[in-house]
Amino acid sequence: MKQDIALFDLIRKEENRQANGIELIASENFVSPQVLSAMGSVLTNKYAEGYPGARYYGGCEVVDKSEQLCIDRICELYGAEYANVQPHSGAQANMAVFLACLQPGDTFMGLDLAHGGHLTHGSPVNFSGILYHPVAYTLDRETGVIDYDQMERLALEHKPKMIIGGGSAYPREWDYERMRKIADMVGAIFMVDMAHPAGLIAAGLLKNPVKHAHIVTSTTHKTLRGPRGGIILIGKDFDNPWGLTTPKGVIRKMSSLINSSVFPGVQGGPLEHIIAAKAVSFFEALQPEFRDYQIQVQKNAQAMASAFKKRNYTLVTGGTDNHLLLIDLRSKFPELTGKDAENVLVRADITVNKNMVPYDSRSPFKTSGIRVGSPAVTTRGLKELDMETVVALVDEVLSNLDDQAVIDRVKKKVKELMGGLPLYAW
Repeated sequence: MKQDIALFDLIRKEENRQANGIELIASENFVSPQVLSAMGSVLTNKYAEGYPGARYYGGCEVVDKSEQLCIDRICELYGAEYANVQPHSGAQANMAVFLACLQPGDTFMGLDLAHGGHLTHGSPVNFSGILYHPVAYTLDRETGVIDYDQMERLALEHKPKMIIGGGSAYPREWDYERMRKIADMVGAIFMVDMAHPAGLIAAGLLKNPVKHAHIVTSTTHKTLRGPRGGIILIGKDFDNPWGLTTPKGVIRKMSSLINSSVFPGVQGGPLEHIIAAKAVSFFEALQPEFRDYQIQVQKNAQAMASAFKKRNYTLVTGGTDNHLLLIDLRSKFPELTGKDAENVLVRADITVNKNMVPYDSRSPFKTSGIRVGSPAVTTRGLKELDMETVVALVDEVLSNLDDQAVIDRVKKKVKELMGGLPLYAW
């Protein structure tokens, strides 16, 4: 068969872009060669609707074992009793939890998107805001951290059926214990979306929500450094609180409802090649070197925070506990939007993403902030001193938006810094 030269030429160009740029998007990372190998394996050929030992297709003897291996590893990693590793994405993992726990129109609570939440935590353009009734909690205007007193007041007022912890642009640790107490006050399911800090949590550097939440979801990329996909965890399985039963009248466990919500609820056949790649990444996360990597991720994020603050950038919450920073550009560059900052930096081969900041007056398409993170540059092998260089290059571009000579000079420096490094150094 004729080779697809055009497509593979594009893949080579993307590989070159990744190799020669500074990747600061907090949700991106570089997977290991063995994760890539599993994703490109013959497991992609196998249909396997259902779960290990209970499939709707024959010939699943091997993929049953690989999927069970994946389940066993992620349960070991987080101390969970139950795991579903089939969700194709974090959004679909979240959707499955909604389907299992809520009825259309039910009230739930999540962090406001402009304050660091996620689309699936109640955005009006997402299924969560279209099919259900979201009530948003926010950050304290003065401190920039979660206002748990406000969260409690809102919970007592609105009586949500579910409260969601976690977000996509919140740089601080979460008080899972207090959130569980608030959820228990109103009889709500407490769900945590740990997609962003999952790797740091696995390494024991941040608190483990599996110990406190009824249900935990996550992506498998980002800090966990696996393939793109999702997972759902339960620390200790429990009877569903709504009294739903099997045809024989037995109360169904929450894990049973989650399984049914993933398949056949929101998905058909699982991606067994991606599940195998997840298993590989979980194996890697169980190794001692993974903790060393996560320690460096945290150190690099804190070094970036110090370097940005030294250059008079405003950081939401004043710093970071995890892998990301949310930078409010308004104090240093009042006219500069996050969109324009993102666009000018990419011309110098530095990638960030525009991001809303708390109490932002600009739209999500413009924004007043940018989000940056350390996972990808840490995987490339950069350390704390390199973060000073990286931040200096970012600042040089943002301070000279219309000077193409400066942008070209920074682009050259970026290539000199990154060009000789492997994509995966850990």
